[in-house]
Amino acid sequence: MNISLRPVTRDNFEDCCDLEIADDQQAFVASNTFSLAESKFFPEFIPLAIYDGEEMVGFLMYGRDELDGEPVWMLLRLMVDYHFQGRGYGRAALQQLIEHVKAKSGCHALYTSIMPGNNIAQNLYSSLGFEETGDLEDGE
Repeated sequence: MNISLRPVTRDNFEDCCDLEIADDQQAFVASNTFSLAESKFFPEFIPLAIYDGEEMVGFLMYGRDELDGEPVWMLLRLMVDYHFQGRGYGRAALQQLIEHVKAKSGCHALYTSIMPGNNIAQNLYSSLGFEETGDLEDGE
């Protein structure tokens, strides 16, 4: 496995939009197309493609946001195409993102949210040190 996080550009955005999740995961994550559009209106949101070598296998988006009036880093999206799930790509990509964000000035924490019932994401996040806050916002 040779995981890298790369910017989504005009050369690879269609491949990113073509990534798919399993039918039973549709309620858990926004489409990559929506996320890419969102990143154009919120330039603080940074979309990245997840590659194994030269093959795109997933997508994530992170950025600065505010939590209780304080700027924080947020993992906004994480998905791995259903053809590549269960191989450790999500974990490897998230570990790289954590290291990247840790190196940034002013990073005290990385937050994310999950939809209730998304046990796979909850287990992944917990295994990498994320802790539940008990806060509920917009159903997440």
